[in-house]
Amino acid sequence: MRISVLGTGYLGATHAACLAACGHDVVGVDTDGARIDRLRSGQAPFHEPGLQQLLVEGVAAERLTFTTDYDLVTDADVHFVCVGTPQRCGSYAADLSALWSAVDSLAPRLSRPCLVVGKSTVPVGTAALVRNRLRASAPVGEGVQLAWNPEFLREGHAIEDSLRPDRLVFGVESDEADLVLREVYAALLSAGTRCVRTDLATAELAKVASNVMLAARISLVNLLAEVCEAADADVGDLTTILGHDARIGPSFLTPGIGFGGGCLPKDTRAFVARAEELGVGESAALLREVDAVNMRQRARTVDLAASVLGELSGAKVAVLGVAFKADSDDVRDSPALDVAATLQAQGARVRVYDPAAGANAQRVQPTLAYVADTTAACRDADLVLVLTDWQEFRGIDPVSLADVVHVPRVIDGRLALDPDKWRAAGWDFHALGRARHDAGGG
Repeated sequence: MRISVLGTGYLGATHAACLAACGHDVVGVDTDGARIDRLRSGQAPFHEPGLQQLLVEGVAAERLTFTTDYDLVTDADVHFVCVGTPQRCGSYAADLSALWSAVDSLAPRLSRPCLVVGKSTVPVGTAALVRNRLRASAPVGEGVQLAWNPEFLREGHAIEDSLRPDRLVFGVESDEADLVLREVYAALLSAGTRCVRTDLATAELAKVASNVMLAARISLVNLLAEVCEAADADVGDLTTILGHDARIGPSFLTPGIGFGGGCLPKDTRAFVARAEELGVGESAALLREVDAVNMRQRARTVDLAASVLGELSGAKVAVLGVAFKADSDDVRDSPALDVAATLQAQGARVRVYDPAAGANAQRVQPTLAYVADTTAACRDADLVLVLTDWQEFRGIDPVSLADVVHVPRVIDGRLALDPDKWRAAGWDFHALGRARHDAGGG
């Protein structure tokens, strides 16, 4: 099929590359000329395992092209809208300006019947507005059909989630739209991917509902971690016990410095804003507390560092990891980067190392000192904080690193390290939610 993808950010670039890998003829459209130039040359504009190879293969096979010109997508059978919907400045609500810009750019060019498919995460009720706006402006009028097909990508696993998803959701208003989407995803459906057909509003809610559930789970386990600290219990053992309960399961039960990134925080807040608009804000108040607990984890991490050091001012602090999660260079709403900046603001001398996110972090927090590896970050440090659970950090040899630092003290902000191994190597080991006897006696 001939498919256009509007927006080549994280979602759009990944979706375009994966559709091309499935054999479709795909053109990605974006207003950012520099980004388009990179994509045309097969260069991934962000860190995502496996994406670079798919881009190279798709461009070389001429199944994947990129442009800034909407006139070059008028012959597409399907148009996927993959623009960003960030949090609106000064509000909990989503900023839909990029969505409406894409719709208004596309609509006047739709002179033949086609299917427009929303993948962006939007407030429930937006799809119907998009449909009406498209039909009002498109020369083909009612020949434009709209569907909503939410994405469920995890940064660091986006290629796997695109090519081997655990479910597909088709929000459609006709059998014809459903059949078109089934043709788009034929390779995935033939491989056994589950598909749920539903209405537009339910499909709009699917992604944000998943993120709200995950956000609540993460904040709840961080609350449990705080109780464990106060009760001299161990959250690691507690979450292992909880994970054995078939009703709960082990996923997303690791406490730490909180969730971040471009989805969970803004989607949780946008859900609250939309719930209030729909008149059910009282019940949604629960999610304000989820957000508050999450944000408090950052302050608790800084407080723990101050407690361990006794005095932050002048202390040499190594921060390992500022991406919001491993296998990503994304620092949007990153709790790790926020902790690093707060430590510096309170007088610590902070050096940062991240395997992929250093350049992006430097654009957001340029006053921090960024170095090229773990050793450089930790040299003569009074305290080491592991704030992103990169595999590289999980594999650190604590014996060797003890010879690099000034004082062997570490805070494991992601429960990524083996406390017994680090304590045996002479480290004063601390972690949120660990029992006091398992935190170096702190």
